[in-house]
Amino acid sequence: MKITLKDGSVKEYEHALSVIEIASDISEGLARNACAGEIDGKVVDLRTVVDRDCNLSILTVSDPAGLSAYRHTASHILAQAVKRLYPEAKLAIGPSIENGFYYDFDIPSFSREDLDKIEAEMKKVIKEGAKIERFTLPRDEAIKFMEEKGEPYKVELIRDLPEGEEISFYRQGDFTDLCAGPHLMSTKSIKAFKLTSSSGAYWRGSEKNAMLTRVYGTAFAKKDELNEYLEYLANIKNRDHNKLGRDLELFATVDVIGQGLPLLMPKGAKIIQTLQRWIEDEEEKRGYMRTKTPLMAKKDLYVISDHWDHYKEGMFVLGDEETDDEVFALRPMTCPFQYYVYKQSQKSYRDLPCRYGETSTLFRNEDSGEMHGLTRVRQFTISEGHLIVRPDQIEEEFKGCVDLAKYCLTTLGLEGDVTYRMSKWDPENADHYMGNAQMWDEVQDMMRKILDHIGIEYTEAVGEAAFYGPKLDIQAKNVYGKEDTMITIQLDMFLAERFDMSFVDKDGTKKRPYIIHRTSLGCYERTLAWLIEKYEAAFPTWLCPEQVRVLPISEKYHEYAQKVVSQLKDNGIQATVDERAEKIGYKIREARLDKLPYMLVVGQKEEEEGVVSVRSRFNGDEGQRPLKDFIDDICREIRTKEIKKVTVTEEKK
Repeated sequence: MKITLKDGSVKEYEHALSVIEIASDISEGLARNACAGEIDGKVVDLRTVVDRDCNLSILTVSDPAGLSAYRHTASHILAQAVKRLYPEAKLAIGPSIENGFYYDFDIPSFSREDLDKIEAEMKKVIKEGAKIERFTLPRDEAIKFMEEKGEPYKVELIRDLPEGEEISFYRQGDFTDLCAGPHLMSTKSIKAFKLTSSSGAYWRGSEKNAMLTRVYGTAFAKKDELNEYLEYLANIKNRDHNKLGRDLELFATVDVIGQGLPLLMPKGAKIIQTLQRWIEDEEEKRGYMRTKTPLMAKKDLYVISDHWDHYKEGMFVLGDEETDDEVFALRPMTCPFQYYVYKQSQKSYRDLPCRYGETSTLFRNEDSGEMHGLTRVRQFTISEGHLIVRPDQIEEEFKGCVDLAKYCLTTLGLEGDVTYRMSKWDPENADHYMGNAQMWDEVQDMMRKILDHIGIEYTEAVGEAAFYGPKLDIQAKNVYGKEDTMITIQLDMFLAERFDMSFVDKDGTKKRPYIIHRTSLGCYERTLAWLIEKYEAAFPTWLCPEQVRVLPISEKYHEYAQKVVSQLKDNGIQATVDERAEKIGYKIREARLDKLPYMLVVGQKEEEEGVVSVRSRFNGDEGQRPLKDFIDDICREIRTKEIKKVTVTEEKK
């Protein structure tokens, strides 16, 4: 047989060999570093026997798939260590992931001390250097094998495998796990690892199932690579909006109030107010009409919209359907409310498009395991809007929605951080959606053409559409790499029919409009989290809840400091004065820690000459300036929403 290697060279063998044997034949060093193989584009275990002509690549940690096998092996070492220390723990799953690996266990949560203990046991497992052996069992034997080990989750996984599927196991010393692989040849090959955290996770991702304990870790071939990654983790933890937002008193959570119900503190509320006023003004410039609709409605409304059948579990229901004459629900969306605004009068083709915008507070019953800081909450506020349009207006109005979203992202300095995704229906789960395949194909083709005309790069994702239509999702990642939807623009071809919405066309007949659901900025809470992490809470000046702090050198200059603050406030600048009996150096350090854009130091000379000594986050010490000139410049910076570059480091200031 002829084996074509990655470099194009060809090796010939008279009999079948495993991937690891071929690697050894090429070079002992390659065999030592081998993690997996790739045969004709398919990643395989090192133990896989090659018995035909093929293209073969030997994968090491330098290859993504090789690194994945390396980390997958580390997850099994983790599981072995946990079973040794906590024999009562039940095994679930333990895959490799983008930055490491995890394993889920049915066991009470672990502390950091517990993780350190598990790490020490993992080191023992690695030092033992047990060979990793693969074997298979028939379905019935595999089930019996895991039942005897008392592993119910593994039994469930086996039962769910398709008939005829090969059921493989990997054994290392006193530990055996159900697994498809691939894995390294021995536990001793793991050189550097770290358990990074532990959290709760539902079995198979469903809140209906048991809550498990998930242990996260990472592994590298070299210690310096591990240390570099751990340093990176420490850095992103300092950028985590959960930490920064609380440290800087932007928001807080209180157990007695409830999970997913954050308190926006004065500074955080000010940022949201600034964003909201900006968005509302911008929408009105673009022809949006403002509405204000109720925070709840009768069940009847949601039955018409079909949310009751498709989304009831995600809603907060008020009342008992079986006993109460009327049952209400807090709104998870604004669309049906704005439809009734539209329906208050008969519209003509001349009246369209109707663009409705609303700053909407919404309520969604998120799973407890899904909630995180400000990115996923149970109550949030959103720049929601609905456009009721004629069929011939769809493309132009959709483009307008994309243009508004891009304008918002660009102004905030976020445009380069997003990706675009066209979210489609899943024909395999057609009962989750309104309409039929023909209708979905038609509207998805329509959206695809519009996106192609706009000229944006996008991916397509099956199963991510709303139940009433496809959508353009604008995606962004947090500091940990988790992707969230920030802005959505949706095409809806169903709800106008359900709500009996119409317009009178040129020929005098009533016709159905299309509806575009959209947000201009998305959820304000999630956007605030995004901005905190993007700027490490050092926001552009126009967004800062405190833009200028006046620092008098001593009590003698408090009166002048107050005059300066008064003039700043008269010009719409968010300004305060620090009148504490502290040294000026201390006040400056405090202002820096609060990430303020500007400090104005005032003393005898400044008062006598009517000037201020300017210190900024961007340029450090900018020297003395007439107060009027400073006000003109900062007002221009705020008005234009300039994102100024930092030209000096904090140490140099």
